[in-house]
Amino acid sequence: MMIVKNKTKPDLSIDFAGIKLKNPVLTASGTFGYGEEFGEFVDLNKLGGVIVKGISLNPIKGNPPPRIWETPSGMLNAIGLENPGVDVFLNEKLPYLRKFDTAVIVNMFGYSLEEYVAVAERLNGARGISGIEVNISCPNVKAGGMAFGTDLKATFELLSAIRKTTKLPVIAKLSPNVTDVTAFAKAARDAGCDGLSLINTLLGMAIDVRCRKPRLANCTGGLSGPAIRPVAVRMVWQTAKAVSLPIIGMGGIVTGEDALEFILAGASAVAVGTANFVNPRATLDVVKGIERVMIEQGVGVLSELVGKVSVP
Repeated sequence: MMIVKNKTKPDLSIDFAGIKLKNPVLTASGTFGYGEEFGEFVDLNKLGGVIVKGISLNPIKGNPPPRIWETPSGMLNAIGLENPGVDVFLNEKLPYLRKFDTAVIVNMFGYSLEEYVAVAERLNGARGISGIEVNISCPNVKAGGMAFGTDLKATFELLSAIRKTTKLPVIAKLSPNVTDVTAFAKAARDAGCDGLSLINTLLGMAIDVRCRKPRLANCTGGLSGPAIRPVAVRMVWQTAKAVSLPIIGMGGIVTGEDALEFILAGASAVAVGTANFVNPRATLDVVKGIERVMIEQGVGVLSELVGKVSVP
C-alpha cells in the first residue's frame, strides 16, 4: 500500500463508551496520582482523560516499604492500593480535576461485593466524573481471598451489582493472571459493562541473591513497563476479536508507536503508566507521537486505525 503524506492535523478524538475523549491517551491508574501531582509538568487539558489512582470505601495505608523495585524494562510494585478513601477523594481531590476540560475516570475497588457497591454509590452522580474503572484484581475476603478477577462467577456477580448501582459508564479492568482473558471479557460484557481496560499488572517477584530475601516487603508485586507490552498487545487483540466492547489498552506504552500497536490490535484508547515515572511528560509525548505517525501515513481520523492490524 502506497502511503501518501498528509500534513493536515488529524482528528484524534474518540467516543469511548459514551465518554468523549479529545484524543485516545489517558493516564493509567496508580501512576499519575489524582492529577494535581503532575500539574506542573502536564497540561491536563491536552490529555484524552485522567484515570485516577484507585479509590476504596475507607482509607488504606498500603504495604510497608520497600514497595517498588526496578526490573529490566519495567518495575515491580506492591504499593498495596494506598489511598485516602472515597469521601476524601470527592471532597479534596475531585475539585482540582473539575478545573479541566478532560474526562475523569475513577478507578475503584473493594475487598467485598458490598464495599465495591458502596464506592459506586458514592461516585454515582458526582459532578466531574465521566466513568468508573473497576479494578477486579482485589482478593474477595468473603470467599477465601481469591481475586474477583480470576473467578468467572465472582467477576459476573460483582460487575452486575455495580452496573445496577450506577448510571456512569462502567469499565472493567481485567487481570492478565488468568488462563483465558476472553472468558472474563465475555463475563464483563454479560454483566452490562460499557468497556474494558487491559491489562492490569502481571504477578512477579524479585530476590536479592546476597541477602536471600525478596526485593519487596510484600514478596510479590505487579510487573509493568515495556517488558509486558507484547503480552498486553496479544491480550487486547484476542479480546477485541471476542467481544465488541471498546477497550482501553495498556502495558508498557512509552511512544506513539507503542500506543498505535494497541489501537491496531483493537483498542479505542490507551493508558500510559510506568512511563510516567521515567518521564512526567510521557503522556503528551505519546499524543504527539500518534499524531506524527498519522500525518506520515495520511490517516485523517484515528477511528480508521482501530483494529486494523492485517493478519494472515
